[in-house]
Amino acid sequence: MRISPATALVRALLAALAVGCGTASAQDGAAGYPAKPVRIVIGLAAGGGIDVITRVVAQKMADGMGQPVLVENKPGASGIIAAEFVAKAPADGYTLMMAPSGPMVFNAVMFQKLPYAPAKDFAPVGMVASFPLIAVVGANTPVKTMRELVDFARANPAKANYAASTAAFQLTTELFNIQAGIKLENITYKGTNESLAGVISGDVLTTIADSGPASGAIRGGKVRALAVTSSRRMAAFPEVPTMAEAGFPQLDVQLWAGLFAPAGTPPAIVRKLEDELNKALKSQDVLQRFTTLTVNAGGASGSELGPLIAAEIARWSEVARKANIKPNP
Repeated sequence: MRISPATALVRALLAALAVGCGTASAQDGAAGYPAKPVRIVIGLAAGGGIDVITRVVAQKMADGMGQPVLVENKPGASGIIAAEFVAKAPADGYTLMMAPSGPMVFNAVMFQKLPYAPAKDFAPVGMVASFPLIAVVGANTPVKTMRELVDFARANPAKANYAASTAAFQLTTELFNIQAGIKLENITYKGTNESLAGVISGDVLTTIADSGPASGAIRGGKVRALAVTSSRRMAAFPEVPTMAEAGFPQLDVQLWAGLFAPAGTPPAIVRKLEDELNKALKSQDVLQRFTTLTVNAGGASGSELGPLIAAEIARWSEVARKANIKPNP
């Protein structure tokens, strides 16, 4: 059947309209977003490293989105309180979570039951920062290298212990125990600063701590840095070898903090948040602030963060099994 030019034109216009409507529908999830302040929940107290990182990024994202981005601290229970709160929040992009790898990885290893599922209850926006750990001993000890630490622990079993305030530090040190063939005993502390104080006072032999809090004690000569867990030396401490250089290549550990939305948040909103996060992480003032905190900006996209979490849960579950660490009920 022959189609008149007028009919063909009408059909073409209808087809174009259909395509346009489809495109508009795909973008509707982000239309007008954000129309009110956005809040980022943290499962840690104010003033710590993750809190500072969050506030730096939140301010820059607020500038880009034209709405305030507020930071709300909900500390307690190893980050479980904050994670559960955000997992059950409306999936509209107005309640987000800045989570370190503790609540998203190590809690899944150390607890039999959680009121949230890291892999199912969140839509990853992107990694915000990553940072290595640093093994330190007291400045008054004779230990100057990781190998000397192993020898000292074997020769002085009564003093062979370590401080750890979170599962991340505990499991990293247990991985060192496995690799070195020794058994440093875990002494639990409330926080990294308390762990460092225990090392400085001589109450414990060593601790593997996050780079930010440890930096001051290292620069002040109160502790001696033995090795960093990154694959490359840190710019802040170029004289400190990597674990690989020290003879322990499997101790390649990077902790991180990521931005998450509740599962079910419209993909268009997640993409907008990721775009704004990436812009913030590329700004010179944010990069400069991160440098002073001895952390690296970014590290994984939203699509990469989910598989990374699954891989890390598997890795540290195996370490816990070998170290005979039973999860909490």
